[in-house]
Amino acid sequence: MRVLAIASAGGHWVQLLRLLPAFEKHEVTFISTNKSFAETVKGFDFYDVPDASRWNKLRLLYLLLCVARVVTKVKPQLIITTGAAPGLAGVIIGKVWGVKAIWIDSIANVEKISMSGRIAILFADKVYTQWPNLANSKVIYKGNVIV
Repeated sequence: MRVLAIASAGGHWVQLLRLLPAFEKHEVTFISTNKSFAETVKGFDFYDVPDASRWNKLRLLYLLLCVARVVTKVKPQLIITTGAAPGLAGVIIGKVWGVKAIWIDSIANVEKISMSGRIAILFADKVYTQWPNLANSKVIYKGNVIV
């Protein structure tokens, strides 16, 4: 299976890397916002995209286009992300292209699902939380990525 794994920098990237053993029998391509992260996934294809936030709508649009370009090139069968903006772009593009998408909300979101996660609920095939108290009919709890 071709998997496209997406995460922005920081904890999002760390949590995504913790999932790597689950993909060992699959063809994985990574996207992140930090070009140097390619060193942490040697042996895998890697693409860097710009980071963006809700405060800059034009940059968000540019990010969406950059992610769409990678999705078109890679043709993944599954998109998985731990957030934030690049992952949400991937989930939205996945929905448009008919690609299955999984959103895993960051462990840092203890009180409520992140804003990106709340949007991802509308587009992703599965949305996971890492906190049992945040699970509901649309958000699944199966444990933590970081223990």
